[in-house]
Amino acid sequence: MRSAKPLTAAALLAATAFVATACAGGPAPDAEPAEDIDLRMTVWTSNEDHLSLFDSIADEYMADHPEIASITFDPLPFDDYTSTVTTQLAGGNAPDLAWILENSAPDFVSSGALVPLNDVLESTEGYEFDDLSPSATALWESEGELLAYPFSTSPFVVFANDDLLAQAGQQASAQLLADGSWTWEDVDSIGAAVRGATGKAGFVVRDFDYLNWDYLSTVWNGWGAAPWTEDGATCTFADDEMVEAFEFLHDAAFTSQSMPGPGTTADFFAGEAAFTVTQISRANLLEEGGFAWNLLPLPEGPVGEYAVTGQAGIGVMSQGENTQAAGEFLAFFTNPENAEKLAAYFPPPRTSLLNAETLAAANPLLSEEQIESVVVPGIENGEVRPSHTDSAEIGQQVRASLDDLWVADADIPAVLEATCSAIDPLL
Repeated sequence: MRSAKPLTAAALLAATAFVATACAGGPAPDAEPAEDIDLRMTVWTSNEDHLSLFDSIADEYMADHPEIASITFDPLPFDDYTSTVTTQLAGGNAPDLAWILENSAPDFVSSGALVPLNDVLESTEGYEFDDLSPSATALWESEGELLAYPFSTSPFVVFANDDLLAQAGQQASAQLLADGSWTWEDVDSIGAAVRGATGKAGFVVRDFDYLNWDYLSTVWNGWGAAPWTEDGATCTFADDEMVEAFEFLHDAAFTSQSMPGPGTTADFFAGEAAFTVTQISRANLLEEGGFAWNLLPLPEGPVGEYAVTGQAGIGVMSQGENTQAAGEFLAFFTNPENAEKLAAYFPPPRTSLLNAETLAAANPLLSEEQIESVVVPGIENGEVRPSHTDSAEIGQQVRASLDDLWVADADIPAVLEATCSAIDPLL
């Protein structure tokens, strides 16, 4: 994918002096052995369990590497995460390592902001570089070089509240799947019945909230739709498949009312909806739900079965002061043993760990059957959520254009044509 003009701080880094480092094929050795190295990695989680696990891995590493004085995991607010990281880069306060969201991956991968990792990972004893799934690494590669480790490949799934379904006189979710009644049309009709019988919501696309439009790829992929062509050069929001997908969503919001409309919210994990589309990593929220639930794949769309994943990568920042040390720590942090530990929260990219036994041990709320039939196929076959260079600017333009869609009498084809007119100059 390409961009006519750099619109993020990450893209601007391509013009700075560190590009020579990025082109060198790996972290550059320090001129002299460094001591008292402080490493900082930005993350977007403040979950105590996550941070405790990270700290334990860091402590183990520092015990064998006295040159590392500290390793700090720096939580940043999710909503402003990417802009905060790019501001730090532009301001000369680069982290040594950073988590990267999939929608900004093309900016970081193409800009020279990341140090190539092949050399340090392949040369680390016991790393098993070939164990990384090609489908998981594809987004983070350029010209044969891996520029970020795909730290988490989390499939989007559907959680179902079987108690609400029963209250509305509907079949249990497992029976819906067994009967072949698991399509988006079925979800819409069942969701409308739940709303009519209980006053609760039918289905919720979590984190969409009529703002974060790219979460709707979990629906429109079922119609074979996409926001732009595979090469990223041409807008396809106005194509027939996308129009049909948005007609379904619009009807769900304003006609059947199976989906909460603009300005309304429903939290599935608080028992307020029959179904929610979200990532498998949200399963821990079920512990406080107090209702019978089930896990299902995304419903079939007109194109049949499909899967969507979200991804996060960890990269070594080229502007960091300790690229060699950061790369070596990343190799330890993501080796087979630690990848298995991290799998408790973040589905790994290692093919050897993509099995029901490993993932069930890491996700005790899920059964091995659920993992085997839903989670593993979702990781192996899922298409990553949309991404593009200049993702922040494109995202703002799409969001503003789609605002006109969320009214009862919207002209859906016209709105989507206007969306393409707004973003085509940026593609």
